[in-house]
Amino acid sequence: MLDTLVGYLAAPFVALHSMRELGGPIVDFIFFASLAMWTLTFERYWYFSKVLPQDAAALLAEWQARSNHHSWASRAVRQAMISRLNAGMTNNLQLLRVLVPLCPLLGLLGTVSGMLNVFDSMAARGSADARSMANGVSEAMICTLTGLSVSISGLYPVYYFRNRARLETELLADKFEY
Repeated sequence: MLDTLVGYLAAPFVALHSMRELGGPIVDFIFFASLAMWTLTFERYWYFSKVLPQDAAALLAEWQARSNHHSWASRAVRQAMISRLNAGMTNNLQLLRVLVPLCPLLGLLGTVSGMLNVFDSMAARGSADARSMANGVSEAMICTLTGLSVSISGLYPVYYFRNRARLETELLADKFEY
């Protein structure tokens, strides 16, 4: 029973280690980019579910406590409050939007390095032996697969948080009545 549990808990680390061995050092960079991307994704989820409602309620209470809502200065204050909330919502989204296309590019870099290994082994042996080419082609395909899978998994969070920020900004603008 305990051995089975340890096996289940160790499985992701074993898989990561074997991907590192098969895909070469570029897989480490893809892994770190994936770790950063998913850390930012969970941070954005935490912000939208926990922090934003509190910040929006505080600023809305501050807005409603103002006696004058119709002057030019009041409208500028309202716009600044909504802009502050929007800045919080879009914080780190640019980095998230950069990490998603970065992963396939890192995979492409691994593909090129793997194919260079193939050509090096062909040049060293003087012939196109299938065994000498298999390791480099495997490295190339593992890097491509890893980069694409990480990138594809990050497409939805980027789309979701961009639209959520836009929608929440519109809803907040409606709540801050003149």
